[in-house]
Amino acid sequence: MKMDTAGKRAVSFPVYTKEREGPHLIKRTVKNIAEMVKGTLTNPQYEQTVIHGVATDTRKLEQHQLFIPLKGEHFNGHTFVPQAFDAGVAAVLWDRSEPNPPENQAVILVDDTLSALQQLAKAYLQELGTRVIGVTGSNGKTTTKDMIHAVLGTRYRVHKTGGNFNNHIGLPLTVLAMPEDTEIAVLEMGMSAKGEIDLLSRLANPDAAVITNIGESHMQDLGSREGIAEAKLEIINGLKEDGVLIYIGDEPLLQKAYSCQTKTYGTGAQNDYQLQDVSQSEAGTHFTIKGMEKTFFIPILGKHNVMNAMAAIAAGAYFGITTEDAAKGLSGLKVTGMRLELIKTDSGISIINDAYNASPTSMKAAIQLTESLEGYGKKMLVLGDMLELGDLEETFHKECGAVISPEKIDRVFTYGKLGAFIAEGALKHFEKERVSHFTEKKDLLQAVKENASKGDLILFKASRGMKLEEIVKDLIESPLS
Repeated sequence: MKMDTAGKRAVSFPVYTKEREGPHLIKRTVKNIAEMVKGTLTNPQYEQTVIHGVATDTRKLEQHQLFIPLKGEHFNGHTFVPQAFDAGVAAVLWDRSEPNPPENQAVILVDDTLSALQQLAKAYLQELGTRVIGVTGSNGKTTTKDMIHAVLGTRYRVHKTGGNFNNHIGLPLTVLAMPEDTEIAVLEMGMSAKGEIDLLSRLANPDAAVITNIGESHMQDLGSREGIAEAKLEIINGLKEDGVLIYIGDEPLLQKAYSCQTKTYGTGAQNDYQLQDVSQSEAGTHFTIKGMEKTFFIPILGKHNVMNAMAAIAAGAYFGITTEDAAKGLSGLKVTGMRLELIKTDSGISIINDAYNASPTSMKAAIQLTESLEGYGKKMLVLGDMLELGDLEETFHKECGAVISPEKIDRVFTYGKLGAFIAEGALKHFEKERVSHFTEKKDLLQAVKENASKGDLILFKASRGMKLEEIVKDLIESPLS
């Protein structure tokens, strides 16, 4: 049974795992590393020194690691190289443009330490021959990654992206933390601008690429949903020649001719995997797919998560996973926290904690889910700002408020500068006393406590920067007012 941070019971299920064998993390001699990054070892006497893993943060160093000092606009990791050696690292990379590399130490000179990190990960993947699935999309990347991992884990030794390590630094670090016996790596690929997915795809050279959906996240950088679709489709740029693109076939922006093989999923009859029936309970969601006799179950709520599960089933089938094993993997799914996590508190209220991130698409889906659940007292929404939406941010927030049904939701609480526009949209259909907006979290918490009773259901949804999980934690740990 899963426990939340306060030790209260959360609805979840055991995870099916496959025992792992073999060495963990990249383990190579310094000479090997220099060859892999096309660098120059300054002291040949260290050629046979063996490194165990890679780090870019001196706060997380372990002995025998390779330290890679990165440079940014306001920091320079080379400053911490002496500290890294004091901590017991075996070797470091050093940018040739930086003066005074350490003497009498295992130092590998490279043209650029970030590029070297990426090259090292690419070379490691190629040496191991590990097959790769790349996962991108505006929403649902992490959940879909978790689902693919669960499905493939019924047969293969699988490694997946941890946390949000899905960018130009995180993805290489994920690869370099991969056990050498890994058969398939499931790599999440995030982005905020064009060209970023292209880099990750060419680095990972995936056998299969998954696009979960095209939403509105990063609209401020990409200008339109069309621009977002173009950026997400960069994932096929590094796809192996015989690779497959798996995508949601209901999305018009993805309905085009591709030079690679494809598999689609969705509700429309044109899809290779067509959703048939869906039923939800507090424990999770059951669904069927046309042409498959099996009923699938996922211990997570939301029809949009059924779409994510169908992507995982399609990916599993490509790698030879049977329908029975796919169903077994999904039923034991464990997802990354704060994603439609249903929590029962000691006070008797139920909380849907979906505070990890938010976009208009995912917020509307979470609202619709809350409206559809039955068997509760009052149903309330706590909604906060959705970030990175560009010039249309006010419109998107108003639209989310306007879709809330006053027949199915009792109270709406909004928080943040942009949350005010959610409240404005909700007031088109709600009486004024049923909608409340807050700019201070303590006032919001107090209002929720005053209105909540045993048997009620409360949804928390906002972008990560709003930190609504702080209110969730307080509700779990303290009694109602």
